[in-house]
Amino acid sequence: MGRKLSRVITGLVGLALGILFLFPLYVLAINSFKTQKGIFLDVLALPADPYFTFKNYPQAFEKLDYLASLGNSLLISVVSTLLIVVLSAMAAWVLVRYKIKTSTVVFMTFATAMLIPFQCVMLPLVRLMSTPSYIAALIALAGVYLAFLLSLVVRAAAEKRLGSGKAKIPAWIAFLVLAPALALLLLAVIRSRGELTALNRPGLIFMYVGFGASLSIILFHGFIKNVPLELEEAATIDGCSPFRTFWQVVFPLLRTISVTVAILNVMWIWNDFLLPQLTINKAGWQTIPLKTYFFFGQFSKRWDLATAGLIMGMLPIVIFYLFCQKYIVKGITDGAIK
Repeated sequence: MGRKLSRVITGLVGLALGILFLFPLYVLAINSFKTQKGIFLDVLALPADPYFTFKNYPQAFEKLDYLASLGNSLLISVVSTLLIVVLSAMAAWVLVRYKIKTSTVVFMTFATAMLIPFQCVMLPLVRLMSTPSYIAALIALAGVYLAFLLSLVVRAAAEKRLGSGKAKIPAWIAFLVLAPALALLLLAVIRSRGELTALNRPGLIFMYVGFGASLSIILFHGFIKNVPLELEEAATIDGCSPFRTFWQVVFPLLRTISVTVAILNVMWIWNDFLLPQLTINKAGWQTIPLKTYFFFGQFSKRWDLATAGLIMGMLPIVIFYLFCQKYIVKGITDGAIK
């Protein structure tokens, strides 16, 4: 009897919470089919004549420049999320497997970074990312890092083609050749586009990677502890380099947590307003949240078009979430149990 009563109470609480969270979506959906006057008369009423209309969606589609805004949101969200997943997975694997004195310090630094509110670093970050000397230093570091990765790729490809032990290409030679070349190439590309600044889409992606890395590394760190070390030892005995061991043995085992990290990051990046407002608030660069804000002027607010625009902006991320939601809990719980 007590267990049955507990299930009933749990079900009622769950139903109440479901209604509570779905109610704003219901209000948004019904008002997207009303005229402005119909919204002001009764915001909770169902759409009915003479205030029912389908015109809000075509008008919002045109005002939002929806396809261009959708393309910007997709580009920024997808590239940022892919970089966060790849770089965080590599960083977490190194922190777990290579136990040195600074490993714990580095991991705790990432954990502590999650406690710093974005508003505290907002203005200094924007000022820093618009400083040419700082951007030039970042480009040089990016060139060095990319050269290092490419040198590892070249060596791994040679090992795979010729067999382990037969590839005599020192990675540092490729590194020395590629580092200055890539740095100069990145600098030339950015300079060709105008002023040397990171207040653009590549700069925004760079900042997203930095803000998303902390939580992602913590999630990967907990999951990688469950990966049997014997698999990596067997790969090493077979002649795999650390680079090949990670990509061919470890990373395929991280599929569940990788999807979890991707979902968690793509949702906040897609919906973010403040950082794009500070960095890419220019014609042709705006994401969907930025374009939606234009419905709310100083002297007028187009709630009819705004509700339709918000529905169109939500649909892609809601569909993505519904397809991938089962991985969220599974990925987090798998990483919490050793």
